[in-house]
Amino acid sequence: MAQQGLLVVVSGPSGVGKSTLCKTMISNVPKTRLSISCTTRQPRPAEQEGVDYYFLSEDRFREMIQHDDFVEWAKVYGKLYGTPKQQLTQTMDQGIDVLLDIEAQGARQIMDRYAGAVYVFVAPPSLDSLRTRLYRRAGDSAEEIQRRLQKAQDEIANYRSYHYLIRNEDLLEASQELKAIILAERIKTPRLDTRWLIENRLVDNPEKPDSSSASHVS
Repeated sequence: MAQQGLLVVVSGPSGVGKSTLCKTMISNVPKTRLSISCTTRQPRPAEQEGVDYYFLSEDRFREMIQHDDFVEWAKVYGKLYGTPKQQLTQTMDQGIDVLLDIEAQGARQIMDRYAGAVYVFVAPPSLDSLRTRLYRRAGDSAEEIQRRLQKAQDEIANYRSYHYLIRNEDLLEASQELKAIILAERIKTPRLDTRWLIENRLVDNPEKPDSSSASHVS
Protein backbone atom coordinates (compact mmCIF):
# COMPACT_ATOMS: atom_id res chain seq x y z
CA MET A 1 0.00 0.00 0.00
CA ALA A 2 1.43 3.39 -1.03
CA GLN A 3 2.34 5.91 1.67
CA GLN A 4 -0.17 8.74 1.69
CA GLY A 5 1.05 11.67 -0.38
CA LEU A 6 1.77 15.05 1.15
CA LEU A 7 -0.42 18.08 0.67
CA VAL A 8 1.94 21.03 0.19
CA VAL A 9 0.07 24.34 0.29
CA VAL A 10 2.08 27.10 -1.40
CA SER A 11 0.61 30.54 -0.76
CA GLY A 12 1.58 34.17 -1.02
CA PRO A 13 0.58 37.43 -2.70
CA SER A 14 -0.68 37.54 -6.26
CA GLY A 15 2.25 37.82 -8.66
CA VAL A 16 4.90 36.55 -6.23
CA GLY A 17 5.77 33.55 -8.42
CA LYS A 18 3.91 30.71 -6.67
CA SER A 19 2.87 29.03 -9.92
CA THR A 20 6.37 29.12 -11.39
CA LEU A 21 7.84 27.59 -8.24
CA CYS A 22 5.26 24.81 -8.16
CA LYS A 23 5.74 23.97 -11.84
CA THR A 24 9.49 23.78 -11.24
CA MET A 25 8.86 21.16 -8.53
CA ILE A 26 6.74 19.03 -10.87
CA SER A 27 9.65 18.92 -13.32
CA ASN A 28 12.38 18.27 -10.75
CA VAL A 29 10.88 16.28 -7.87
CA PRO A 30 9.51 12.80 -8.64
CA LYS A 31 6.03 11.85 -7.41
CA THR A 32 4.71 15.40 -7.25
CA ARG A 33 1.68 16.76 -9.01
CA LEU A 34 0.11 20.20 -9.25
CA SER A 35 -3.48 20.58 -8.11
CA ILE A 36 -5.45 22.43 -10.76
CA SER A 37 -7.96 24.88 -9.33
CA CYS A 38 -11.26 26.06 -10.77
CA THR A 39 -11.97 29.73 -11.37
CA THR A 40 -14.63 31.97 -12.87
CA ARG A 41 -12.16 34.57 -14.14
CA GLN A 42 -11.11 34.76 -17.75
CA PRO A 43 -7.83 33.15 -18.87
CA ARG A 44 -4.77 35.40 -19.02
CA PRO A 45 -2.53 35.35 -22.12
CA ALA A 46 -0.85 31.93 -22.51
CA GLU A 47 -3.02 30.24 -19.83
CA GLN A 48 -4.53 26.92 -20.89
CA GLU A 49 -7.70 25.11 -19.83
CA GLY A 50 -6.91 22.10 -17.67
CA VAL A 51 -3.25 23.11 -17.35
CA ASP A 52 -3.34 26.39 -15.43
CA TYR A 53 -6.98 26.34 -14.30
CA TYR A 54 -10.37 24.90 -15.09
CA PHE A 55 -12.22 27.99 -16.31
CA LEU A 56 -15.87 27.69 -15.30
CA SER A 57 -19.02 29.78 -15.55
CA GLU A 58 -20.26 31.18 -12.24
CA ASP A 59 -23.38 28.99 -12.47
CA ARG A 60 -21.27 25.82 -12.82
CA PHE A 61 -18.97 26.90 -9.99
CA ARG A 62 -21.89 27.52 -7.62
CA GLU A 63 -23.39 24.18 -8.56
CA MET A 64 -20.15 22.52 -7.44
CA ILE A 65 -20.31 24.47 -4.15
CA GLN A 66 -23.81 23.09 -3.52
CA HIS A 67 -22.55 19.55 -4.14
CA ASP A 68 -19.61 20.06 -1.72
CA ASP A 69 -17.13 19.39 -4.52
CA PHE A 70 -14.46 21.79 -3.21
CA VAL A 71 -11.90 21.36 -0.44
CA GLU A 72 -11.97 25.14 -0.23
CA TRP A 73 -13.32 28.01 -2.26
CA ALA A 74 -13.13 31.78 -2.02
CA LYS A 75 -14.06 34.96 -3.80
CA VAL A 76 -10.89 36.85 -4.71
CA TYR A 77 -10.92 40.19 -6.52
CA GLY A 78 -14.53 39.57 -7.54
CA LYS A 79 -13.91 36.10 -9.03
CA LEU A 80 -14.45 32.63 -7.57
CA TYR A 81 -11.61 30.16 -7.01
CA GLY A 82 -11.81 26.62 -5.65
CA THR A 83 -9.85 23.39 -5.19
CA PRO A 84 -11.63 20.24 -6.47
CA LYS A 85 -11.89 17.70 -3.65
CA GLN A 86 -11.94 14.45 -5.66
CA GLN A 87 -8.80 15.24 -7.66
CA LEU A 88 -6.88 16.08 -4.48
CA THR A 89 -7.79 12.98 -2.45
CA GLN A 90 -7.36 10.52 -5.32
CA THR A 91 -3.86 11.79 -6.08
CA MET A 92 -2.73 11.68 -2.45
CA ASP A 93 -4.18 8.17 -2.04
CA GLN A 94 -1.81 7.06 -4.82
CA GLY A 95 1.17 8.19 -2.74
CA ILE A 96 1.77 11.28 -4.86
CA ASP A 97 2.50 14.65 -3.23
CA VAL A 98 0.11 17.40 -4.29
CA LEU A 99 1.27 21.01 -4.58
CA LEU A 100 -1.55 23.46 -4.10
CA ASP A 101 -0.85 26.97 -5.45
CA ILE A 102 -3.43 29.07 -3.65
CA GLU A 103 -4.34 32.53 -2.42
CA ALA A 104 -4.09 33.26 1.32
CA GLN A 105 -7.86 33.25 1.83
CA GLY A 106 -8.11 29.70 0.54
CA ALA A 107 -5.01 28.63 2.48
CA ARG A 108 -6.70 29.64 5.74
CA GLN A 109 -9.64 27.35 4.93
CA ILE A 110 -7.26 24.47 4.20
CA MET A 111 -5.51 25.05 7.55
CA ASP A 112 -8.81 24.46 9.34
CA ARG A 113 -9.35 21.12 7.59
CA TYR A 114 -5.88 19.66 6.94
CA ALA A 115 -3.70 19.95 10.04
CA GLY A 116 -1.23 17.46 8.56
CA ALA A 117 -0.55 19.50 5.43
CA VAL A 118 2.66 21.45 4.85
CA TYR A 119 2.17 25.22 4.60
CA VAL A 120 4.70 27.36 2.71
CA PHE A 121 4.47 31.14 2.33
CA VAL A 122 6.24 32.76 -0.62
CA ALA A 123 7.14 36.43 -0.16
CA PRO A 124 8.61 38.98 -2.58
CA PRO A 125 11.92 40.66 -1.71
CA SER A 126 10.10 44.02 -1.73
CA LEU A 127 6.78 45.60 -2.72
CA ASP A 128 8.53 47.39 -5.58
CA SER A 129 9.64 44.07 -7.06
CA LEU A 130 6.12 42.70 -6.66
CA ARG A 131 4.70 45.76 -8.44
CA THR A 132 7.11 45.17 -11.32
CA ARG A 133 6.08 41.51 -11.61
CA LEU A 134 2.39 42.41 -11.65
CA TYR A 135 2.88 44.95 -14.45
CA ARG A 136 4.99 42.51 -16.48
CA ARG A 137 2.22 39.92 -16.26
CA ALA A 138 0.14 42.26 -18.46
CA GLY A 139 -3.20 40.83 -17.39
CA ASP A 140 -4.58 43.44 -14.99
CA SER A 141 -5.39 47.16 -15.00
CA ALA A 142 -3.41 49.69 -12.98
CA GLU A 143 -6.30 49.91 -10.49
CA GLU A 144 -6.38 46.12 -10.10
CA ILE A 145 -2.62 45.99 -9.54
CA GLN A 146 -2.88 48.63 -6.81
CA ARG A 147 -5.58 46.59 -5.07
CA ARG A 148 -3.38 43.49 -5.21
CA LEU A 149 -0.43 45.37 -3.72
CA GLN A 150 -2.54 46.63 -0.83
CA LYS A 151 -3.83 43.13 -0.14
CA ALA A 152 -0.29 41.72 -0.40
CA GLN A 153 0.78 43.74 2.64
CA ASP A 154 -1.98 42.19 4.75
CA GLU A 155 -1.08 38.68 3.54
CA ILE A 156 2.63 39.10 4.23
CA ALA A 157 1.85 40.25 7.77
CA ASN A 158 0.39 36.78 8.47
CA TYR A 159 3.43 34.76 7.37
CA ARG A 160 3.78 33.22 10.84
CA SER A 161 0.68 31.11 10.18
CA TYR A 162 2.80 28.97 7.84
CA HIS A 163 5.45 26.32 8.55
CA TYR A 164 7.98 27.76 6.09
CA LEU A 165 8.85 31.12 4.52
CA ILE A 166 10.57 31.45 1.14
CA ARG A 167 11.88 34.76 -0.18
CA ASN A 168 11.44 34.57 -3.93
CA GLU A 169 14.17 36.89 -5.17
CA ASP A 170 16.16 34.31 -7.11
CA LEU A 171 14.09 31.54 -8.74
CA LEU A 172 16.84 28.92 -8.54
CA GLU A 173 17.44 29.52 -4.84
CA ALA A 174 13.72 29.62 -4.03
CA SER A 175 13.19 26.39 -6.00
CA GLN A 176 15.98 24.66 -4.08
CA GLU A 177 14.40 25.71 -0.79
CA LEU A 178 10.96 24.42 -1.76
CA LYS A 179 12.48 21.14 -2.96
CA ALA A 180 14.35 20.78 0.34
CA ILE A 181 11.10 21.29 2.26
CA ILE A 182 9.29 18.57 0.30
CA LEU A 183 12.12 16.04 0.60
CA ALA A 184 12.54 16.67 4.33
CA GLU A 185 8.81 16.38 5.01
CA ARG A 186 8.69 13.03 3.21
CA ILE A 187 11.06 11.41 5.69
CA LYS A 188 9.71 12.78 8.95
CA THR A 189 9.35 9.81 11.27
CA PRO A 190 5.59 10.20 11.93
CA ARG A 191 4.95 9.79 8.19
CA LEU A 192 7.11 6.75 7.53
CA ASP A 193 6.14 3.09 7.44
CA THR A 194 8.74 1.78 9.88
CA ARG A 195 7.80 -1.91 9.84
CA TRP A 196 11.06 -2.67 8.03
CA LEU A 197 12.90 -1.81 11.25
CA ILE A 198 11.23 -4.77 12.97
CA GLU A 199 11.46 -7.06 9.94
CA ASN A 200 15.22 -6.53 9.80
CA ARG A 201 15.57 -6.80 13.60
CA LEU A 202 16.90 -3.28 13.95
CA VAL A 203 14.46 -2.50 16.77
CA ASP A 204 11.93 -4.43 18.82
CA ASN A 205 9.14 -1.88 18.39
CA PRO A 206 9.66 1.30 16.35
CA GLU A 207 6.57 2.83 17.93
CA LYS A 208 8.08 2.56 21.44
CA PRO A 209 11.24 4.72 21.70
CA ASP A 210 14.11 3.76 23.95
CA SER A 211 13.44 5.45 27.29
CA SER A 212 17.14 6.26 27.64
CA SER A 213 17.17 8.43 24.52
CA ALA A 214 13.55 9.44 23.93
CA SER A 215 13.99 12.84 25.56
CA HIS A 216 17.35 13.60 23.95
CA VAL A 217 16.55 14.40 20.35
CA SER A 218 19.22 16.52 18.71
